[in-house]
Amino acid sequence: MKFASEKIVQLLSHDGIAEYYGSIMPANEARDFFDLLLNTINWKNDEAVIFGRHIITKRKVAWYADQNYPYTYSGKTRQAMPWTSELTILKKLAEDLISTSFNSCLLNLYHDGSEGVAWHSDDEKALARHAPIASLSFGAERKFSFRHKKTKEIISLNLPPGSLLVMRGATQDNWVHSLPKTTRVKNARINLTFRAMVPQIH
Repeated sequence: MKFASEKIVQLLSHDGIAEYYGSIMPANEARDFFDLLLNTINWKNDEAVIFGRHIITKRKVAWYADQNYPYTYSGKTRQAMPWTSELTILKKLAEDLISTSFNSCLLNLYHDGSEGVAWHSDDEKALARHAPIASLSFGAERKFSFRHKKTKEIISLNLPPGSLLVMRGATQDNWVHSLPKTTRVKNARINLTFRAMVPQIH
């Protein structure tokens, strides 16, 4: 399954590490995984509390992990579900490429280009500080952007199906990222972000 990337591209020139591995599987396998994830994941509309208002997004999400980790972002807490067989395979693929371990995965389903994510950092306290976050994309190719918090420098790239992007180090401290909306994309995209959660002490 695994492609040997010719070159890992470092996207950020300073204040963080974002490594682009390119496609890590053949196109037909990326299509098969898209279909499996679309049909086997327990998708739910995402919810957020923004300026005191309860918002339900068109975008759908799912949260899977080794344990029933609670994950709170945008004012809402989600409880993790156990890994599916497809997620276990993809988790191991990412772990082998990056030489690290993940214990959780946040999945996003964007039905078309009218759905995206605004500028943000993945800096919740439940996440292990400076640990790698591996972003694996399936379905429609979409533009992904970084913006430096102080200089406002923007770095963008397109993420095709089967591609892997890894954020690590001080990236979340110094950069925000987004998936811009676009009228040009009519098809769905699924994104998996494998993460390291800090075990909760009770």
